[in-house]
Amino acid sequence: MDLYVIARLVHILSACVLFGSGAAIAFFMLMAWRSGERAGFALASRHVVLADWLFTASAVVIQPLSGIALAHLAGWPLTAPWLLASYGLYGFIGACWLPVVWIQYRVRDRLAAAEGEAVPPEVHRLMRIWFVLGWPAFAALIAIFVLMITKPGV
Repeated sequence: MDLYVIARLVHILSACVLFGSGAAIAFFMLMAWRSGERAGFALASRHVVLADWLFTASAVVIQPLSGIALAHLAGWPLTAPWLLASYGLYGFIGACWLPVVWIQYRVRDRLAAAEGEAVPPEVHRLMRIWFVLGWPAFAALIAIFVLMITKPGV
């Protein structure tokens, strides 16, 4: 197997992990929040924080490294417009994801410290922000997939 095929495989697999873990984390965190059950929500938030570091963060690092390797191996200039657009969208996703990670930590800690069965009002406020930040990041990730598939201008 040549180096380009390996780099492409790594890039595609890490994109799948990034997309899949993001979707799964969002689903389970949202369902736990909507349940209104503090104990279940606390458990889900602990696992979501861990999953974000194990899966999402590793894919976040692998994606640009494998992408740059692919561009180099394919002979595409790193300043190609479709790549520049991808970098911008990736940065935008990061600008959404970093506050989401902070929110997930805060939610986890606040739920662990909460007494009784009620989800604290602060957690509901944080989760609304978390929810709003997820949509543009998800759309930007889809846009990157479109750019990677179509490579406009190539």
